[in-house]
Amino acid sequence: MLIYIAAISKLLQPPTFRTGLLPHTVTSAASGHKAPSTRDIPPVTLTNIPHLEPSAFKPYLSHIGPLYDAYQRAKTDAEGAPSQLFRKDEQVPKDEFMELLDRGLRQDHPRGSRQGSISVLSPPESPQQRRGSRRRSRRDPYMPTPLSTIPNVYFEENFQLENPRTFDVVSERAEIVKPPQGSSSDRRNSTNGSASAPRKALATNAILQEKLSWYMDTVEVHLISSISSASTSFFAALGSLRELQSEAADSVTRIKSLREDLQRVDQDMAVGGLEVVRMRRRKENLRKLTQATEQLSRVVDGVTRCERLTNSGDFDGAADQMDSLERLIAGQPEPSGTAEETGLDIIDLRRLKALDGISEGINQLNSRIGQGFESRFLEALLADLRNHVQSVPHRDTLQRWATASQRSRGDHSRAHLGPPAYLRTNDKLRSDLLASLNSLNRLNHTKPATAAFREAVMREMKSLIRQHLPSSNDDDAESITSVSTRGGRQLSQQDRSAILARNLRALEPEVAEELLINIYTAVGEALRRLGVQVKVLLDVTSSVGLPPGNSAITSPLRSPNPGNTDEYLNKPIPALPSLGVQLQEEMSQALDMSSLLGQAVDVAQTQITKILKVRAEQSVRLPLQRFLRYFTLNRLFADECEAVSGRSGAPLKGVINQQIGDFVHILGELEKQRIAQKLDSDLWEAKDFGEADNAFLARILQAMTNDPTLWTKGNMVWEEIDESPDANGALTGNNSVNGTGKEKIRNAIIDEQKYVLVESATSALRGIDRFENLIVSIPSIASDVSSVLLDYLKLFHSRSCQLVLGAGATRSAGLKNITTKHLALASQALSFIIALIPYIREFVRRHSASSNPALAEFDKVKRAYQDHQSGIHDKLVEIMGGRASTHINVMKKTDFDAVADQQVSSYMETLTKETSTLHRVLSKHLPETSVTMIMEPVFRSYREQWGKAFGGVVVKTEAGKARLLRDAQLFDTKLSKIDGSGDIGTYICNIVREKPVYVPTPAMVGATNGRVSSDRPSTPSTEPKPP
Repeated sequence: MLIYIAAISKLLQPPTFRTGLLPHTVTSAASGHKAPSTRDIPPVTLTNIPHLEPSAFKPYLSHIGPLYDAYQRAKTDAEGAPSQLFRKDEQVPKDEFMELLDRGLRQDHPRGSRQGSISVLSPPESPQQRRGSRRRSRRDPYMPTPLSTIPNVYFEENFQLENPRTFDVVSERAEIVKPPQGSSSDRRNSTNGSASAPRKALATNAILQEKLSWYMDTVEVHLISSISSASTSFFAALGSLRELQSEAADSVTRIKSLREDLQRVDQDMAVGGLEVVRMRRRKENLRKLTQATEQLSRVVDGVTRCERLTNSGDFDGAADQMDSLERLIAGQPEPSGTAEETGLDIIDLRRLKALDGISEGINQLNSRIGQGFESRFLEALLADLRNHVQSVPHRDTLQRWATASQRSRGDHSRAHLGPPAYLRTNDKLRSDLLASLNSLNRLNHTKPATAAFREAVMREMKSLIRQHLPSSNDDDAESITSVSTRGGRQLSQQDRSAILARNLRALEPEVAEELLINIYTAVGEALRRLGVQVKVLLDVTSSVGLPPGNSAITSPLRSPNPGNTDEYLNKPIPALPSLGVQLQEEMSQALDMSSLLGQAVDVAQTQITKILKVRAEQSVRLPLQRFLRYFTLNRLFADECEAVSGRSGAPLKGVINQQIGDFVHILGELEKQRIAQKLDSDLWEAKDFGEADNAFLARILQAMTNDPTLWTKGNMVWEEIDESPDANGALTGNNSVNGTGKEKIRNAIIDEQKYVLVESATSALRGIDRFENLIVSIPSIASDVSSVLLDYLKLFHSRSCQLVLGAGATRSAGLKNITTKHLALASQALSFIIALIPYIREFVRRHSASSNPALAEFDKVKRAYQDHQSGIHDKLVEIMGGRASTHINVMKKTDFDAVADQQVSSYMETLTKETSTLHRVLSKHLPETSVTMIMEPVFRSYREQWGKAFGGVVVKTEAGKARLLRDAQLFDTKLSKIDGSGDIGTYICNIVREKPVYVPTPAMVGATNGRVSSDRPSTPSTEPKPP
């Protein structure tokens, strides 16, 4: 065997070591090989290559140029990879012989670099070496030509003939196509002075072709020599392999015989013993099968008993039986050991196919038992919810809501009412919930029960609303005839909805308010109680699965005693058992209190929104106090829902806001109609400003700095509403006496200024009170209400102007004419409103944003009222000026010389009487400043008119002058006592005293006849100019 291994090892060695020969670079003396000469190599017939112009290659170059660029880029990327020259693909296994030959060639001829091979144009031998080799060749002519005669470039591993540099070295710088004579390259060479030898053409270079053939022959000779040297070792190794194969076949034959012997031993001795063991095992299996059959029979009997208990309503016994049945199927012994007394060796039957049908029946029984405990669970919670809703008075709920609303707005003035009722729980509820949760946990029915609880809560919310609604059928209102005509047909859902909507619209305001209170308080208390129930459930789940008396948290969820608050908060929280924690997490995820309360709020608000939409037309036409209570109820309910669930309730608030906008518009229209009717029917007589009117005025004046208490009583929806006319804002007849009575008329007072008012002014005061009351109750609509209030004031201004200055009252109220008293009372009404406008403006500014554009409008309205008042005053002056012109015309027609014996003229008596009456009326109804503002222009007009009139009178006698002086003295006597007259009486008297007596000629007597001359007097007037 060692000889064979040595032969194979020798075969695998390189030829140099295997044969003992020197490398091919050393000349062998035993070689008789002679190098072929040029005569031995047949000549090669060369093909004539036609000459082509360089332009003929342009299409080809333009086509091949991009491909060559791509090739260069790919080649650059692959640079550094090992060359495939002189070796086969790595995936193809090499022949050992060829591998050894290649290894030997490479050892004898080491590779050079690409750059060195390119620079070599001939074999790297010096002349001395070439002469030495020729001498050795002559001494040993049969020695093979050494491989060193072949240039090293052919032995490089990365030899690539397509490389231009390699090709240039192989072709010995021969030209592929010889350029024509006189080409640009020749000219460049000649220009540069280059003296390089001319390059040979590759196609005609026969010497180069001879060299290539010579190189191939040299390689072939060396290959033959190496093969012949390795043949002996190769065949020796082949023989060694054949001997190894023969020994292996002999070993296989012996192993086969050994196996046959072992099989006979196994058949004779082991099979008999295994048969005995198999029989014993079969006996044991039959025993187990018998017991398993008995166990299966008990399972069937257990299912029957469990179903019987479930049908009878004994869910606790059914649950116990189901637990025992599940342990029996799983092969687990009973804790009491009853199964062990029977001697049964129970096994796990859960993979038994015969129990597939029973498994389905067991699952159904589990579901039925779980539904039974689920019913108990829901009954306990819903019963507690209903009892709480029925036990809490509506008044307590509304007061709690109002307190919470004020507290959220920063008002803590309301007294604390104590812990709310929804926080109070009892031990019975906890024990019932604990028993139900234990049973549900045993049956893995907790999640379905919590899901059913969520659905039951949604139904309960709808039921709480539905039970307070009016009837949705007309059975009570229908006659026997209509019932028989209908034939007992059941009403459809659409018909029932239409009847319910009609009944809702027909409710009286107080009944509708009671309906909303019942629904809102029931839903609100149910939501609060529901939140507490969820917390109790989460608390109770921590005790589920523990033995009685070992619960982690045993105290019910109660509000802590204020005296022990610190102790309650500092009390350490006991650690929860793992089972309770897991169930508590499952319960918390299933219930998700925020989501549950949010869904309950959404369901309740959806139903309530439908009700509010049905009664929208009736709600927006409620009296002011009723509507404010209606708004407060909805606001408190919306705030409560948002506090419970964290949801804003946008649909409900949107409906309420829409109704508020409609109510403001309708209220504005009604108030404008009301004040217009009052103005049209007003007789413009002074009315007594009674206690009720003073109360309205006091509230408006107080609202400048703070809100009156009476206006905020609308927020106390738990109080009974005052149905008196003054309380709800309705107009009532004024029980005061007018100016014709004997009783004294009381005046309105603002900032110590008295105002004598007519009935329309007091009615406007009530309208302003209602608008401000609405702003106080609903501050968010201050801008809208202030705009309506401005329209209200503008209407009062324009309508009063039409009735008084435009004399419209003569048609609407039946007045014969507009007197100075009417004008004075109208001026008083305007002054009263002008005095109120700053208070109203400040009130609106206090309840609205600073950017409210209505604030500037109040100033414009005030200026309009002042202009209107100035117009009334000018009207009075104009009236008196007209009366003076009338009397002056009478004076011009009077002959003072003819009536010299008359004391005074009637026109002067009438003038003084009218002026005194005017002053008396104005003094009675207007303040002194207003009277002075009117009388001073009147007297200035008198001074101008009567000064000219008295100055133009011509008297011819002293008696006529005395007569005229008596009229002037009467004017002075009657009017000098009036404030604002000044020295007008003295001025008139001086004009008369200084007047000369005109004595006409006989020819002029007939022309003048003692009358007032319309022409300029013959003598200049001595009338002094008015100051």
